[in-house]
Amino acid sequence: MKFSRKKYADETLVHLYESLLRPRLIEEKMLILLRQNKISKWFSGIGQEAISVGITAALETDEYILPMHRNLGVFTGRKLPFEKLFAQWQGTLSGYTKGRDRSFHFGTNEHSIVGMISHLGPQNGVADGIALASKLKKENKVTVVFNGDGGTSQGDFHEGLNVAAVWDLPVIFVIENNGYGLSTPSNEQFRCKNFIDKAIGYGIEGVKVDGNNVLEVYDTVKALAESMRKKPRPILLECITFRMRGHEEASGTKYVPKELMDEWAQKDPLDNYEQFLLKEKVIDQKSIDSLRKKIKKEIEEGLAIAFEETHPVASTELELNDVYAPFTQQVVEPVTEKKSEKRFIDAISDGLRQSMEKHDNLVLMGQDIADYGGVFKITDGFVKQFGKDRVRNTPLCESAIVGTGLGLSIKGMKAMVEMQFADFVTEGFNQIVNNLAKTHWRWGQSADVVVRMPTGAGTAAGPFHSQSNEAWFFHTPGLKIVYPSNPYDAKGLLCAALEDPNPYLYFEHKLLYRSVKDFIPDDYYTVEIGKATLVYEGSDLSIITYGMGVHWAKEILDSMPDVKADVLDLRTLLPWDKDAVEQTVKKTNRVLILHEDTLTGGIGGEIAAWISENCFAHLDAPVMRVASLDTAIPFAPTLESNFLPKGRLKAKIEELLKY
Repeated sequence: MKFSRKKYADETLVHLYESLLRPRLIEEKMLILLRQNKISKWFSGIGQEAISVGITAALETDEYILPMHRNLGVFTGRKLPFEKLFAQWQGTLSGYTKGRDRSFHFGTNEHSIVGMISHLGPQNGVADGIALASKLKKENKVTVVFNGDGGTSQGDFHEGLNVAAVWDLPVIFVIENNGYGLSTPSNEQFRCKNFIDKAIGYGIEGVKVDGNNVLEVYDTVKALAESMRKKPRPILLECITFRMRGHEEASGTKYVPKELMDEWAQKDPLDNYEQFLLKEKVIDQKSIDSLRKKIKKEIEEGLAIAFEETHPVASTELELNDVYAPFTQQVVEPVTEKKSEKRFIDAISDGLRQSMEKHDNLVLMGQDIADYGGVFKITDGFVKQFGKDRVRNTPLCESAIVGTGLGLSIKGMKAMVEMQFADFVTEGFNQIVNNLAKTHWRWGQSADVVVRMPTGAGTAAGPFHSQSNEAWFFHTPGLKIVYPSNPYDAKGLLCAALEDPNPYLYFEHKLLYRSVKDFIPDDYYTVEIGKATLVYEGSDLSIITYGMGVHWAKEILDSMPDVKADVLDLRTLLPWDKDAVEQTVKKTNRVLILHEDTLTGGIGGEIAAWISENCFAHLDAPVMRVASLDTAIPFAPTLESNFLPKGRLKAKIEELLKY
């Protein structure tokens, strides 16, 4: 291994050596503790430290790094307190996730680090968002995100690079090419010989370095970062290295040929660099021994503090309180009484525009939303008013764009992501349920992102443009879900969602866009989140519904003049208004739950169960449900009409009233 010190001072060379030594000595201690059964699991980065160390040292301390579980050198390089880091690994309360997650699955804005989740790839979209925020704020900063060679097969890797390329985002996409994805060798993971060849396909630069040569890594990244701060653009950095231990320690390395292990053992980044410094007389054996002794002492002191703490005492109240970022909504009333007639779609556009005026850190992202104004024209004219920095057309990369929203939030901005159709949210599902929903609960970072979802059937658009998929997310703690049925709520709920720093799914029924209109305030206003509203009142039964179900219920009841019913519009599905549900149950004693989503596994099942558990004494009949058929949504209008619950609603009301 050849080292070139160039013009770097001895102080810099020694700093890199100490930065290499620190994670190595921690790892050696962790392996001992693992054998002693004092820690439960360990992902070793021995043999790969030069990449993390060289990159971290080359960056400015406030430039974000998104590492993975073999990048201990990033955390030690950013000087995270040992006792807090060790507590994190032990799952104790003083760790970064309060015992809720393990190893390096955490972030810390104090040190400009955003850790991974177990799904490989989503961190690339988040890195895009951080870099976008830095670019919009003109901070001249670089963001670095780590990938293993196996993880580059993930779609999130492709999407992250593609978005960064299109938007000229200053992100260094690091690939640690270490020969294996767990036990699967590279030739069974991909066919390309060099990862830098992939850069060509994205129209970006690719750079390859010896990942075991800390000086080469440091010098290369330092030069790249300086260039990217002046000329923002993404770069793919391939670091050639080798994993000297198992994927995690329980895996072992028996699947690796011995001669290959022996070959790479000769390329150890610490040993080789140490010999170079001794030869250059930058350090001597006495200083090495002294430094080792000092670091080992720091490790033992940190462990002593961390081991004093036991696993946290479980507090249900604390666990539930941390699911969402703290936010107390102050309902905003219109300043004047001026109103205009607006269609459902106009109300959404109005709320979005006024929210953009109110929040100058709000960025809109979606396919075709800029000059074209979106496929439904909701953002028509927005580019002229707010500019393309804040109204951004996106590639067809839903996962990366949702991740970008989280990255913007990490940098103190707000994001609105438009799914062209709610059906397409499957492409961003992981980012929503595992990143947006869990980030605050895991490490206290809010996800200030609203995902708008044009939803619903009735337009003969078939099974891939008509689904009602709110129940997919209703099960996920950490998300909030709103589903308006009228123009007033459409505007007020959207404005409220964009004020709240928590992640929202905002469902808007396509059939209502141009078929429903009302006189609503011209001024900015919000509607209370989690508060249902009675749209019809009666004593015979209660119909609990939302979205299009509100209009079906009103229409059917209008055709049944002898039936007087409460129609409760939930408006907010997560959290839903249990008090309002209880009040209407106590009033009418008969309940019918109506929704457009399919019956099995729909939201109605949860509400029915809650009523049975909490309001049983007030029921004079079983809780009934009306919903769509348990099939995909057919295309032909006759089949679609049969699929939807509207045609079965009257009969169900009559059945319920017989009790």
